[in-house]
Amino acid sequence: MKLPDDASIEHVTELAAQLPQSLESSQGTWQIDASALKAFDSSTIALLLQARRLAKAAGRDIEIIGVPPTLSQLARLYGIGDLLPAAAGDAGAPRPTEAPSGGVPHLG
Repeated sequence: MKLPDDASIEHVTELAAQLPQSLESSQGTWQIDASALKAFDSSTIALLLQARRLAKAAGRDIEIIGVPPTLSQLARLYGIGDLLPAAAGDAGAPRPTEAPSGGVPHLG
């Protein structure tokens, strides 16, 4: 499945409805290509989590490729960075760290 350039909250319901058919029509490891993403938000993370749940329920592996660095950072910020592979050129990107007061994580 190839995600469009906009997988933000305005489009995520429509994309989520496409997940089961995409999973059924794929062979082997289910691949989701995020390389076209330009507009995304926390609902995109929820969409990818739903895809992972569907794959697991079907006994299938899932691979998310082409992840934009900022989406990887957002996933790490939410504590689910293992969901998304490091994007190309993301090795030196800031990683979320815990605030000294134990408050909200920040990029630093």
